[in-house]
Amino acid sequence: MTENKRHFQMLRSYTLADLFTLGNAACGTASLFFCLEYLAGGNQKPMLWPAFWLLTIALVCDVLDGYVARKRQSHSLIGADLDSLADIVSFGVAPAVIGYTLGLRTGWDILCLIYFILCGISRLARFNVTAEDLAGESGKVKYFEGTPIPTSLVIVIILGIAFYLDHTGSKLWFGLVQLPLWSFHPISILYVLSGSAMISGTLRVPKP
Repeated sequence: MTENKRHFQMLRSYTLADLFTLGNAACGTASLFFCLEYLAGGNQKPMLWPAFWLLTIALVCDVLDGYVARKRQSHSLIGADLDSLADIVSFGVAPAVIGYTLGLRTGWDILCLIYFILCGISRLARFNVTAEDLAGESGKVKYFEGTPIPTSLVIVIILGIAFYLDHTGSKLWFGLVQLPLWSFHPISILYVLSGSAMISGTLRVPKP
């Protein structure tokens, strides 16, 4: 009995808020799987729609985990790190993979997607180490430095509209530009702008 308690001690340490955080991560992971299924299954349109909707559910879980934690005044020791890890899956990696799935696959496109993910990771790491300083005496963080990573869903919505209108692959909006080394889809700049806004040190966004 003692042995079992030791093995499952972490599971029992989860709070209700942590379960919503894990739901966020689960939705982001499932979104990735639907992208892979779409690519492997011959680009059949119905296979990809869940990848978009699951990220919306991930956002709901992300909002609820904070709300529940504040309402119940219960925070686990790993809650903040768990939240950041879930966010990088759902709002960093998954949006980038959706872009790749819809046709952003040239060398320059991929560099833009990688940059976006690295910015998301950096933004979350910075928040984790500066949250206490940003909170000040009130104990509550009043603003974000840089845009929160869930704002990447704006790109997901734009790509969802493009997908609905069949503007994917060679028909992506703004076409294809030939640059040194590789070609480039100008729509990839959305990822560069989003990533750069996340890591901005001067852009302050009020925290609800």
